[in-house]
Amino acid sequence: MASITPQPSFLATRRGKLMLALLCGVAFLDFVDASIVNIALPSIRRALHFSVAGLQWVPSGYLLTYGGFMLLGGRAADLLGRRRILIAGVVVIGVSSLVGGFAGSSEVFVGARLAQGLGAAMTLPAALSILTTSFKEGKERNTALGVWGGIAGLASAVGVLLGGLLVEGPGWRWVMFVNPIAVLFVLGAILRLIPGERGRARLENFDVLGALLATGGMLLLVYALVKAPTVGWGKTRTIAELAGALALLAGFVANELRHSNPLAPLSIFRINGLGASNLTQLVAFAGVLAVFFYLTLYMQTVLGYSAIQTGAAYLPLCFAVAIAAGITSQLLSRIGTRPVIVAGAVIAAGGMYWLSRIPVHGSFLSNLLPGMLVLSLGMGPVFVGVTTAANAGVPPDKAGLAASLLNASQQVGGALGLAIFTAIATSRTNALLAEHTPLPHALTAGFQRAFLVGSILILAAAVIGLRATNTRGEAAQPLRDALPEPAMP
Repeated sequence: MASITPQPSFLATRRGKLMLALLCGVAFLDFVDASIVNIALPSIRRALHFSVAGLQWVPSGYLLTYGGFMLLGGRAADLLGRRRILIAGVVVIGVSSLVGGFAGSSEVFVGARLAQGLGAAMTLPAALSILTTSFKEGKERNTALGVWGGIAGLASAVGVLLGGLLVEGPGWRWVMFVNPIAVLFVLGAILRLIPGERGRARLENFDVLGALLATGGMLLLVYALVKAPTVGWGKTRTIAELAGALALLAGFVANELRHSNPLAPLSIFRINGLGASNLTQLVAFAGVLAVFFYLTLYMQTVLGYSAIQTGAAYLPLCFAVAIAAGITSQLLSRIGTRPVIVAGAVIAAGGMYWLSRIPVHGSFLSNLLPGMLVLSLGMGPVFVGVTTAANAGVPPDKAGLAASLLNASQQVGGALGLAIFTAIATSRTNALLAEHTPLPHALTAGFQRAFLVGSILILAAAVIGLRATNTRGEAAQPLRDALPEPAMP
């Protein structure tokens, strides 16, 4: 009997390594956009005359369209071709960033951020699904996802550092202008490295109603949460907005159950542990995002750090996340994803709790660095473990959908977390200001409360992670776990 020659590892080839670098570069571009503007917020507010409430939409607007359109982007990648959708999304990011860089009003800038989020919603699920279908399940894919997860955690911190350098250097507008330059290089690499593919569906086959219901529901939900602290949680308007959001999301689920070609076939949740993996990501990211927003505000408004000092403060976190992600990718094949996720979340919760004890007159070495390092050492395992678990056993024709679900949970979790923590921090700060507490003390108390709730959320993610898929990268039987899709004409 003839011996079977093992298939060589694609990751070991030069093309495989270049493709992984390109896909991680696309992810880096998307994740950086979520955080790079945070450090420029004071400059943006002064230049474009933002109100305090309106400034919230600079980070939230991006996350909102990112999460809201993620399902549509992922499904379009599956049906129309991942390379095609990837190119379209990258172009949208480049054009919208150029518009944002030249913006002369707050309305135009927020509009550009919303468009950036839409572009990211197209590129990220396309890139991740290309990764999971290009690299074999097992050690090869674990390694690739380890690099991807490291980039995910690293990019948020690098975004803050890069933002500080740009604000202190050429000016805040360059936090937008860097994207079009990067996009030119990314487009060239996509055209050269990623093969084209034939589209498998026509536009009329898309579940447009499902996309509208899902996006509208999330838009209304996050808008209600952002406005609730100023309008009042018990006011009729807030209650009506929250009820309307839940009704739209319930309508989305009902539509998916009845539609012949649903945007998100609910049968995909038959894959063992997929729902728990996505919920873990949502809850964990809701807690983690608070760090980059409120820690930046604490360093600048309470400690008096400059933009570049604030950015430099994130350097140790960058290295720690990268190291943790690299170690995690090697641990996955030995102990599985579930222990990695749970242990990482517990460590990250401890780091967040440490940060919840920041004092008014704090120092970087004593009060910030220890908590940031502990948090980052937990973030890496969570991101890598959840990404691996959520893609385990997913059939190739649903890779884009699985990627979009995972990234939608991450971005929606971030947007919801930011809205909730804004309400918590603002409420605490305003209550103390009403008691004539000095502003630095009142602000610090608000930040402390936000970090404390964040640590509780990340700890809850550890509990949810106990139900996530526990895979070491062994081959799965995806077609048994998910129903086939209706044939596309």
